[in-house]
Amino acid sequence: MLIKRPKYINFLNEFKDTEFVKVITGVRRSGKTYLMNMFIDELRHEGVPEEQIIHLNFESLQYTKIKGAMDLWKYVHSHEVKGKKNYLFFDEIQNVDEWERAINSFRVDMDADIYVTGSNSRLLSGELATLLAGRYVELTVYPISFAEYFTFRKGQSFEENKLFDEYLQFGGFPNSILAPSTSFRNSILQDIFNTIMYRDIALRSRVKNDRTIIAIAEYLMSEIGNPISANKIAGTLKAAGFKAQAKSVIDYLELLEDAFIFYKARRYDIRGKKWLQTMAKYYVVDTGLRNVQLNRSSRDNLGHVLENIVYIELLRRGYKVDVGSYDNKEIDFIARKGEEVEYYQVTLHIPEGSMRETDNLRFLPDGYPKTVLSLDANDAGMVNGIKIKYVLDWLLEENEN
Repeated sequence: MLIKRPKYINFLNEFKDTEFVKVITGVRRSGKTYLMNMFIDELRHEGVPEEQIIHLNFESLQYTKIKGAMDLWKYVHSHEVKGKKNYLFFDEIQNVDEWERAINSFRVDMDADIYVTGSNSRLLSGELATLLAGRYVELTVYPISFAEYFTFRKGQSFEENKLFDEYLQFGGFPNSILAPSTSFRNSILQDIFNTIMYRDIALRSRVKNDRTIIAIAEYLMSEIGNPISANKIAGTLKAAGFKAQAKSVIDYLELLEDAFIFYKARRYDIRGKKWLQTMAKYYVVDTGLRNVQLNRSSRDNLGHVLENIVYIELLRRGYKVDVGSYDNKEIDFIARKGEEVEYYQVTLHIPEGSMRETDNLRFLPDGYPKTVLSLDANDAGMVNGIKIKYVLDWLLEENEN
């Protein structure tokens, strides 16, 4: 069974056969390799000869001898088809030291169309990445969206709630969705979490105490949607017997962000037009991961879990997202894309006679679109000029685009 991801495939097709290096990033097991394999299959169906496709997965023992840029350069040129366009695909490229030098050389010296994947957000933040500045496009792959899940399950309109409950509980990692049983699915999610913690973070970053970073990850999962500070985390860890200073906590938080397992939403002062330096919020990349690691139901802390789903969906749609603050009122999300700005409040339902959710938006001093997303379909409509949308309809809008 295949989970088609046309949005991502369309992106790769848009930049196919251009000079830009296509850099595909995202959390481990989100489908980057699967996406790359689908794209390679398309090339084969289009008639590209097998010998013109070079695909290396650096998670495989087959390529452990390729440790640095020169090793990679020699391997590719030994398999190059001269006088033809070569399609180069490199999975988990961060495992090769100074990989940017080799990629830049292929771009300059060969007739090549180049694609790379990586599971670390710092993939293009080092000094060597300046070699590719202005010469690459980045595609971030997230776990399966609810719209993709709904399509895969061939959902009907009357099944929205049932399928959304499944999605909330088990999340959107492709291997988890395809698992034949709940126990198998939970094992897959546990393995994903452990691999990220031990291989992508502890081993690669030489973390001395991996239990500490796991404790921080679990704390963030339990505090989804709540303001977080390094001092607060350090205090909680000390109470549990860990030795942790605020500075170390900040370093660990950055590592968790680098691995794409958590995303940080900074607080933005709308009136003062500045970002605040304290009490950011953290959201986990996938709610299924959170539920398995904490051994909780998705219905536990449902309001904040729903908020998490909306936050990741806004990122998936290409927005940069902050938490808003205006005259002591909290705006759940400020979503920006270029000059486009939108405000969102997220709620389970709007109590009869309550104006809180709409008032938080109504008095904002600008004309940007303002929307309340509610899990209660009966709330849909307009209140004091503020649009109220059923959150499942909003999530499924992607299937209409």
